[in-house]
Amino acid sequence: MPKEKVLIIKLGYSETLDGEIGKVTSLGDVLRSTVILHLYKDAYVTWLVDEKAFPLLRGNPFIHRILSYDFTTVLQLQSERFDTVINLEKVPGVCAFADSLHAWRRYGFRFDQEKGMALTYDGSHHVLEICLDLEHKKKTKKCWDEILFEMMGATWQGEGCILGYKPKSEVNYDIGFNYDVGKKWPNKAWPMEYWKEFERIIGNKYTVTWQSGLGNIEEYIEWINSCRVFITNDSLGLHIANALNKKIIALFGPTHADEVYIKDGVKILPVSNYDCIPCLNARCIQDKSCMNFIEPKIVCDSIKDFMKDR
Repeated sequence: MPKEKVLIIKLGYSETLDGEIGKVTSLGDVLRSTVILHLYKDAYVTWLVDEKAFPLLRGNPFIHRILSYDFTTVLQLQSERFDTVINLEKVPGVCAFADSLHAWRRYGFRFDQEKGMALTYDGSHHVLEICLDLEHKKKTKKCWDEILFEMMGATWQGEGCILGYKPKSEVNYDIGFNYDVGKKWPNKAWPMEYWKEFERIIGNKYTVTWQSGLGNIEEYIEWINSCRVFITNDSLGLHIANALNKKIIALFGPTHADEVYIKDGVKILPVSNYDCIPCLNARCIQDKSCMNFIEPKIVCDSIKDFMKDR
């Protein structure tokens, strides 16, 4: 019996659960989307992605064909037939393209021909509400993975994202400092002076390694795999560490901690009287960022629990 033919469109141009559409490819959002592959392990899966995120998918055992998004692949896919098309992009042009494909079933986002904007297919209306209403999003307690499964009409049972690249490095360090957050959300970063203060506090108790390999995805994955405990801002590294089953201490401020599922770890939030946390905004309006209210000592206390069985 022929396998179900599935096309997943996740380029990384728009965060699936955010209203913003940007020109910077969200690598973390692409990786997180691989959780839905658990629903299609027996299918023939094609994944359409921006070339910058291609390395995150390469080698994935449940993706049979990875295509970079360009004019020729658009023409090719419009000439094929699929059983299922899943479009996780809210870019209007991409939605219009997804609607033009031959498919029996469709999930995710579609194109509104009257308004010229992205809407959702039946069963996904709640996702658009989360994207467009920040207050509604703040009150949502479900994690991103669970909401994504609901878009597919399925029930999430703790499945995680699937990383194609298999690192070869051994665990050489007790703690990894994943300090960089990229240019899109600069206010997610824990202050550099706090990282240095934390390193000073732990002294020679543990071996520490600072973030490396950012210029190459595979080198970055190898570095993460070399860490026993991973301390990180809300970033791509957090999702890679999750896929590698690392012990994680995640630092959250402007973004929604409930949205991120962590298999083995803790989430640390600012201790502050700010009523804007999480603001869900890439730019801080306060004189002092909420990330400044996560004291190094609090992070140090969490490390002790992880290191008991070192």
